Amino acid sequence: MTSDIASAYTQAYVWIWLPNSAAPVVAGVLSRDQKQLIFNYGRSYLARADAIAIYAPELPLQAGAIPLLPGLAMPGCIRDASPDAWGRRVLINRKHGARGADAATIELDELTYLLESGSDRIGALDFQLSPTRYLPRRAQQVSLEELLTAAEKVEHGIPLSAGLDLALQHGTSLGGARPKVLMEDGNRQLIAKFSASNDLYNVVKAEFIAMRLAAQVGLDVAPVQLTSALGKDVLLIERFDRQCHQSGWLRRAMVSALTMLEFDEMMAAYASYEKLAEIIRHRFLDPKTTLRELFGRIVFNILCGNTDDHARNHAAFWDGQHLALTPAYDICPQPRAGQEASQAMLISGGDRRSQLTSCMAAAPIFLLKPADAIGIVNTQVTLIEQEWNTVCGEANLSEVDRNFFWRRQFLNPFAFYGAPDEVRMPQG
Repeated sequence: MTSDIASAYTQAYVWIWLPNSAAPVVAGVLSRDQKQLIFNYGRSYLARADAIAIYAPELPLQAGAIPLLPGLAMPGCIRDASPDAWGRRVLINRKHGARGADAATIELDELTYLLESGSDRIGALDFQLSPTRYLPRRAQQVSLEELLTAAEKVEHGIPLSAGLDLALQHGTSLGGARPKVLMEDGNRQLIAKFSASNDLYNVVKAEFIAMRLAAQVGLDVAPVQLTSALGKDVLLIERFDRQCHQSGWLRRAMVSALTMLEFDEMMAAYASYEKLAEIIRHRFLDPKTTLRELFGRIVFNILCGNTDDHARNHAAFWDGQHLALTPAYDICPQPRAGQEASQAMLISGGDRRSQLTSCMAAAPIFLLKPADAIGIVNTQVTLIEQEWNTVCGEANLSEVDRNFFWRRQFLNPFAFYGAPDEVRMPQG
C-alpha cells in the first residue's frame, strides 16, 4: 500500500525557456484545487509578442484557469517535466532517509516533486516559488565516481551527505526508472546511466549496443558512449533538448507521446502507435518521413527485444506551432525468459505482439506499402547481423554475454513467427 505524504505547497510558478532564449520567463502558475493541479497563464506572459503555448492542444494561450482534459489530475505537458521513478526515489531518500529504500510505499505530493527536483529538467520548463525571481536548483560539481556512490546509497536507502545530496538532486528531474545523473562536458550535456543493484545482466551494455545498432540501421537516435567508474560500466547519452549557444544553454520544449495521446500513467496501457500515427499525420512537420521513422523504431524495438516502449519513451519537440519527433532514446532490451513477448504500446487495434507480422499489418497506418515495410525490416535484420560483432566489440562484451543476448533479446525467433515469406530470416 502506498502512503501519500502531505505537502505544504499550494502552488508553483511555471517558468519557460522560449525558443532561442538562454534565460527563462514566468509563464503562469500551477495551483492546487482539491486533488487537481490547475494552470493559469500570467497576464504579463500573455502580453508578450513572443509567447508560446506550453503545449497548444492542452494549454492554449488564453486567460483564466484552463480546464483539465478528461481523466487527468494535472496538465500532461507539465507532468512531462516532473521526475519519474528514479528522480522520485532520490527525493524520497532525501526527505525520509533510510525509508527511501522502500520507496514504493511512499509517495510525495506532485508539487513537491516539481519544486524540489533539480532545475535542469527535460524540456524547457522549471518550477519556482516566486513569479519574479528565478533561482535555479543547481548541484556542485562532483566526480562520476562520487555520483555512482551516491546512486548506490539511494538504492539501499542510505542518507547522503549534504554535498552528494545536492549533486544527485541535480538529476532528479529526469524521467525513467534507472539510476542516472546529469553531467556537462564542454559543449555537450549528458545523461549518465548506472547499473542497478537488482540487474540480472549487464543492462548498461545492452542499452549501449541497442542504441548503437539502432543508429547503424539508419534510425535517428541520441548519441551514446560507454565509460566506467569504480570498475562499473556507465552509459553516457548526449542530450538533444539542449543546444550550446554563445549566450548560454538553449532549451528545447518537448512533450511525451503520453501527453500527445491525452493520457496519464493510469491510462498508459491504452496508448497505441495507431493513434500516435494519426496525430503525426495531422500535427507534425514532415509527417510522411516521421511515420516511416516511427515504423522503423517499432520494428527495431521488436528485433532488439525492447518491450519497454511505453508512451513516455517517445517524445516530440514543440516550438509553439509544430511538433517534430525527437531522436530515439531508452532503447533497452528487456529480460526475457522465453520467446513470447508483447510491446508496451498497442501496434494496431488490440495487437501488441512483439512480432513482425504485427508491423506488416500496421504498415498502411504509417503510409507504407507492403514492399516498403518489408524493405525496412530486411534492411534492419541484415545490418544487425552485419554490425553485431563490431558493436559488441565497441562494448567489450564478453562471449558469454554475446551468447546471452543473441537470438534471445536480439533477433528472437518469436519476432519472425508468421512473417511474410519475403521477410529475411536471421542466419544461425
